[in-house]
Amino acid sequence: MVSQSTPTISPAAIVPTARAEVEVAPCSPIRPGRPRVGCIVLGRLELGPLSRSPLYWYIDTFRTVAEASRAQVPRSMTFESHGEVWLFTIAGEELAAAREAHLVARIGPLPLVAANKFAVEYVEGDFKPDMVTRVHRHPGVEAFYTVAGETCLETPKGTLLQLAGGAGIMVPGGTPMKLTAIGPRDRFGFGAVLQDASKPFSTRANDWKPRGLCNRAS
Repeated sequence: MVSQSTPTISPAAIVPTARAEVEVAPCSPIRPGRPRVGCIVLGRLELGPLSRSPLYWYIDTFRTVAEASRAQVPRSMTFESHGEVWLFTIAGEELAAAREAHLVARIGPLPLVAANKFAVEYVEGDFKPDMVTRVHRHPGVEAFYTVAGETCLETPKGTLLQLAGGAGIMVPGGTPMKLTAIGPRDRFGFGAVLQDASKPFSTRANDWKPRGLCNRAS
């Protein structure tokens, strides 16, 4: 099982270089005929009020959709992607023992924003090297898990780096960010935004300009 830490790289540890970036469009649902490239909205689950006890994002894999469906608990959603069946759940610490056989990662505890009701929106990112997101923010924490390739996130505090299968990383709600797929391989991963349900999922952040800290040679 992957631990839930947030490795940080100092800005001084990455030397910006001139690279050709390709900005992907904002996240949207998959449509028939659309190539599986960019940011794909997998689904949204309304959670209602949440307690302030620690919550985690559990990521499990199963052989079939039927097996995943039988393992669902409140605040679970099942998806099929890249030939695998994924079960995502927002839950407390008590779920860890029950999921040990199928657990890929547990990321958290997830810092909650002040809100009356919450929702979680799941996205998938399929990026070629040097693809980037627009500079944006979410009305709640976004947690990331990289399945293949390498992820670099730049925020005003510096950079967060995640290798495939590495520890999950999180960006607190309201923080501007820019994601870059670094390294020589295609990047595939998931994101979970645990947000204020009354606000838009994502907005452009025009009040901060990245320094290009993720633009390093592969």
